[in-house]
Order: sequence, then structure tokens, then C-alpha cells
Amino acid sequence: MNLKHHLVLSASAAALFASAGIASAGNLDSLYAAAKTEGQLTVIALPHDWCAYGDVIAGFKAKYPGITVNELNPDAGSGDEVQAIKANKDNKGPQAPDVIDVGLSFGPSAKADGLIQAYKVSTWDTIPASAKDADGFWYGDYYGVMAFGVNKDLVKNAPADWADLAKPEYANAVALAGDPRSANQAILSVMAAGMSTGAKAGKDSGDAGLKYFAALNKAGNFVPVVGKSGTIAQGATPIVVAWDYNLLAWKNSLKGNPPMDVIVPKTGVVAGVYVQAISAYAPHINAAKLWMEYLYSDEGQLGWLKGYCHPIRFNDLAARKAIPQALMDALPPAEGYAKAVFPTLDEQAASKTAVVGGWDTVVGANVK
Repeated sequence: MNLKHHLVLSASAAALFASAGIASAGNLDSLYAAAKTEGQLTVIALPHDWCAYGDVIAGFKAKYPGITVNELNPDAGSGDEVQAIKANKDNKGPQAPDVIDVGLSFGPSAKADGLIQAYKVSTWDTIPASAKDADGFWYGDYYGVMAFGVNKDLVKNAPADWADLAKPEYANAVALAGDPRSANQAILSVMAAGMSTGAKAGKDSGDAGLKYFAALNKAGNFVPVVGKSGTIAQGATPIVVAWDYNLLAWKNSLKGNPPMDVIVPKTGVVAGVYVQAISAYAPHINAAKLWMEYLYSDEGQLGWLKGYCHPIRFNDLAARKAIPQALMDALPPAEGYAKAVFPTLDEQAASKTAVVGGWDTVVGANVK
């Protein structure tokens, strides 16, 4: 991705763009003051071990004291986040999310349904055009690739590719990190499995992925449990398909008990971008804008990197030598990412429709 350098606004330009929702360093103080008056930010679906969200939230609170961060349902999926906005349109209480962090395909659909509002952060120019809505309704914040997390105590021969997961030695072992009827991470896992069979990204990969998991379920290898670090450690889900950054964070948190492998498969390497957006009904609109400014600042973007996520402004940070060498050294080897495919919005939408609509009838496993 080719990125432009950070756009620095003059004082007059800052005033001009203020009404368009673009903040500059000059007016962040006034934005903070307004957010502090609101006193709260309500977020949803932000597990602390996902992209180092725990540290990111702590960083925001430290930088902007006086704003309480109300965290709703950290284990919710993208579909749940959108539903939370719908369910709380007329609710200004603590159950109404101000902001959402969802899979790429959920951004355009939320915009089409009138559930999110436009706001362009001050670093807008350094976000790749392919990863943002031109009008500012949603914008990518980080990405990773689908991988396998493996409990090495229970799985002696780690799978190298999707086809390996069907082997008898992996009976009652393979799980997804979400419900494929609503969670973006799980939906794209099914898509990746389909692409590993040679199917094209889109409806074909969704259909092929359903057939793949139907066979895995019939063989007794699929476990209909939402995989997490705890279920890996307990042995309930010895192998979990999830984003690489989640798996790497889980591996660190387990501290070798049990030892865990993180494997990028040889085929079907799907990269996924997650996007941020502000609810059209946000009770704390200024806090929501300030949160976005923090996430897309250098500090916030480096926070993602500490959690093994590739920040959307990575190229800009690297070009300006703004990334500490220790963080660069901690990144996984680049070789496993060489075959990564970034499905388009249309491809993801077509695959999502196939997976969500066909999971119950084709696979028939109630993931929970």
C-alpha cells in the first residue's frame, strides 16, 4: 500500500474543516474539553487480549483523564455490535455504544442502514484509500491473517495447512474463534478454508468453506465451541482458527503453560481489515471522536503493533522511522505472509452471505 504523509493543517484550515468533522492538533484540546464534559465513552466487543486493546484503552484513559470507558460485552462479534446500535437508537444510557470495531464488510452495510456517522480523523490522509469510506463513515484500523493456534502438549504433529485439519489425528480438536453466523473472524475463517480448496474469493469460497466445515464436522474433528486462550489451555479446543495477532497474544498470556504454536497455513492465507466507526446515535459524540483521534495517532497505531496487529498506518510510520526497533523485531517472520490475499468488499460480502445463510443447513453445528 502506498501511503501519503501526514497532512498538517494550518489554523485557518483547521477552522474550515472543523464543521466537516476533521480534527487537527490545534483543536484536539477543545475536543477533549467537550468529551470531558460528557465524561464517558461506551465501547463494545473489545477483549483486552485482542490487538492489545487492554493497553490501548489504558493509554487512552491516561492521556485523557476524566473520561470513563464503559466496556460492553467484550466477547461480542461484529454482528452483535451492529445489533447493539439498532437496539439502542432511542437509548442514551450505558447500553448504547458510541463506537464500534467491526469486520470490513460490516462498515458499508452499517452505513447503508444509517447506523453510523461520518468523522475524519486528523491523520486521515495516511489511511489507504482502499481501507476507508471516502465520506468518512468507516475506516480501517488494523489487519492480520488467519492462522492456527495449536496446543503443543496435546497436538504432537502440528497441522501445516487446512487440508491437514481433516486427518483422524485431529478428532475433536478443531474450533473457530467465534460463531460463523455472526462473528467476522469466524466468517472469514470459513472463507479462508474455502479458498484453500481452490475456490475463488466470494460466493464460491463461502460455499466451498461450508462444504469443508461440513466434512470436518461429519468426521468428528470440528468442536462447536468458541475457541479462546482458555479453551486451548484447558484442552477443550486444542486447535483454534483465528487471527494471527489474537493467537500470538494468547501464546504470550499462556507463558508456555501449555506451549503453543502459531501457524500461518500454506494455502488459503486470508488477510482481514477491521474498521472503526461512530454510532449515528452516539450518546457521547465528542468522546467518540476523541477516541478515534487517539486510535489513529502514532501512539494509538503503535499500540496495535504491540499487540501483533499490523496498524493501518504502518507504511507511514515506517517511512518516518516512527516504529521502535524492538516492535519491528517482535513481528512474526514475513515469509508466512507472502501469499496473503486481501478480499475485496464485494468478495467478502458475497462470502459472508453464503456462510451466514448456509451454516445451519450445510454444517449444522451450533457454535457457542
